[in-house]
Formats: sequence, structure tokens, C-alpha cells
Amino acid sequence: MTALDDPGTFTARLREAYAAQDAEFRQKYARSLPLGEAFDDRWERARKLGFGKGASVYNTTAVFGDVRVGRGNVDRPFVVLDGSGRLTIGSWCSISCGVHLYSHDTVVWALSGGKLPYRKAAVSIGDCCYIGSQVVVAAGVSIGAQCVVSANSFVNDDVPPQTIVGGNPARRIGKVVFDGATPRLTYDHRA
Repeated sequence: MTALDDPGTFTARLREAYAAQDAEFRQKYARSLPLGEAFDDRWERARKLGFGKGASVYNTTAVFGDVRVGRGNVDRPFVVLDGSGRLTIGSWCSISCGVHLYSHDTVVWALSGGKLPYRKAAVSIGDCCYIGSQVVVAAGVSIGAQCVVSANSFVNDDVPPQTIVGGNPARRIGKVVFDGATPRLTYDHRA
């Protein structure tokens, strides 16, 4: 029997390793991560999932079904990427903490007592989009390129390119305008 076969010894060594990793991350990056994130390589996970070059996906992100992600994407912790009905995310997108992207729902299944199947509908997000924290995107939604979805929004309808949406349900609140290569967010006037 090795020292690692003893649960107490294994737990003590794991705690020591985590404490050392945590101290290094706090010193180097000014951050402290949960255990799984501290030891996981999010870029390697993205490569294993077939995501585009330079994409990352955190250990706490649930990925299932047919999920296709472009290059250079940044994914934050506690995200759901549901590809049951296919999920496509373009390149250079920022998916914030707690975002849920669903390509299926079980509403009709539940209402029918399980007699009808789950509804599946593809979701797509164009290149260069920012999806704010705690956003939920419903099955069948298409978000165009260079869009901003404000935090805590529920997106249940398509979003045209270069549009800013927010709310529950999400509605247009502005647009993305470019001065040369520099994006500028312009918000609609409110009464």
C-alpha cells in the first residue's frame, strides 16, 4: 500500500498541492481559483473538444452535444454550452460567467407527460460577440456578428449584427458603431 492509497494522506497531499498552486496563482495573476480550475488547463480542454485555435473552456463549463467553437474565444467559469440541437459560436467571442446557451428545451415534453419529444433547435452566435454574465439564450436563437448581450438578459429572439440587446426578454437597446477599426457602443434614447 502506498501513501496515496490512504485517504487521509491523499487528502493532505492534495491540500498541500492546492495551497502551493493557489499561492502561485495569487502571486502571478492576483487570483484564487477553485480546486478543479487550479489544476485544469482550459486551453488544452478546448483543444481536446475540437474548439478553434486559442479558445479556452473552464473546468466548470458543462459541454454536451454538438458544440462548435471558433478560434480565440474566451469562456468564463460556470457556463453551459448545450449542443443537443447544435450550438455554433464564432471566433473572438467572450462568453461571461454563468452564461447558459441552450439548443433544446423540455417544455412540451413536460406538459405532455413525456409523450412528446424534447424540442431541439440550433443556436448560433456570430464572430466578435460579447455575452454578459448570467445571460440565457433559448433554443433556436441566432445572434449576429459583433453583438453585445447585456448581463442578466434572456434572449429568445434573433439578434441582428452589430446590435446591443438587454432585458428579460432581451430587446434592442443600442448598436455597435465603428470609427475605423474601433468599436463604439451607442445606446438608444429613452423617453
